[in-house]
Amino acid sequence: METNTHTTPGAALLSTPRTQAAFDTAKAAVKVYGALGAIALLAVIVLWGSGHSVNTFMWVRAVLLPVVAVLLLRMTVSASRGSRRAFERVSTLAVVMPVAIIGVDLIPGVCPPWYAVLQTVCMLPVIRLAFLTRGHALRAAFPKGR
Repeated sequence: METNTHTTPGAALLSTPRTQAAFDTAKAAVKVYGALGAIALLAVIVLWGSGHSVNTFMWVRAVLLPVVAVLLLRMTVSASRGSRRAFERVSTLAVVMPVAIIGVDLIPGVCPPWYAVLQTVCMLPVIRLAFLTRGHALRAAFPKGR
């Protein structure tokens, strides 16, 4: 069984103040994303409870995105402890998620415009995470190998 505590050539860079600050910002971005996702879920619940139309897509998305935030935070914490695999996953998800979420929301009829805007706002911290994982401090800690 494989663990998430792989050492990398840039492992010494993980303890630098610049790298730790970048990881602290990354973790904060994921927490903000999780909070916004929870607010989106609460909005769907409130609308449903007040008799407004809420479709299955909105329910599924509203429930899944906060769950993904928890997983993303765990991976970010693991990356901050030196896991190259977790870092690569976070880096990839931070790019793919906003494109997928916003792209699907733009399909006419999938969800109401207010929900698409809400989901776009939820993706802003993830976009920030994408820039952080491609920034110099974190790329230096996990240099390309193999």
